[in-house]
Amino acid sequence: MSETPAKRLNVVLVAGGKYHDIDFARLEILKLLAQDDRVRVRVFEDYSNLAAIRAADFLVSYTCDVIPRLDEQEALRAWLEGGGRWYALHGTNSILRFLSDGRVDSPRWAPHFMETLGSMFIAHPPIAPYTVSVADPDHPLVKGIEPFQADDELYLSEIYGKLHVLLDTEFEGEATGFVDHTWPRARHPVFYLHPVGEGEVLYLTLGHCRGHYDMHPMMAFYPVPEKGSWALPVFYELLNRGLEWAKTRSAGAAA
Repeated sequence: MSETPAKRLNVVLVAGGKYHDIDFARLEILKLLAQDDRVRVRVFEDYSNLAAIRAADFLVSYTCDVIPRLDEQEALRAWLEGGGRWYALHGTNSILRFLSDGRVDSPRWAPHFMETLGSMFIAHPPIAPYTVSVADPDHPLVKGIEPFQADDELYLSEIYGKLHVLLDTEFEGEATGFVDHTWPRARHPVFYLHPVGEGEVLYLTLGHCRGHYDMHPMMAFYPVPEKGSWALPVFYELLNRGLEWAKTRSAGAAA
């Protein structure tokens, strides 16, 4: 008797935007997805292919300053409420505008989108190593993970709705160069789950990367490429665990 074929998993990867090495991140995510022969991936730079998203078993995003139109935001919310799973990475929740005085603003222009994601990026201090702590050590997504140092952008975000925080960090000080630059001592989520109806968002703020040509047109050549947490084995472990979470939920099994 032949075995029942495994369920095909249709995945949409949205990888696009500014100020990051999107080519590198896209390739690394695709390599992880390719380890499972059930997975078939469609890749886009934005959220405009709503038919593909509605047909997807889960969505993965690695973007910066990519904001869906309102109808796309509403479609993403409806897809999640119906049971969709979205693994959102790094700058998915960012809106950036460079002001004439050199400061960076994070205008609150897409509240519906940010409420769906559960957070909105507002600022980060200068990149430097910081400690990522385990907020819920018994949760399967982080069980066995030890606190680690990340040389990455430390996301200072506004929070919307209910979050189940898995990893977090503490910060107090200046987010130099941002409009919202002074931050009191507080803990900030690094890895969290955010329920939306019957579906859920899994968000990981780590994952900064930048190549020589990614600050165009403000800078023709960025002198020192940055790989951030992509240099850490634990980051790939978190990526893989998140993808398994999405695949398991999409297949209808218990996570």
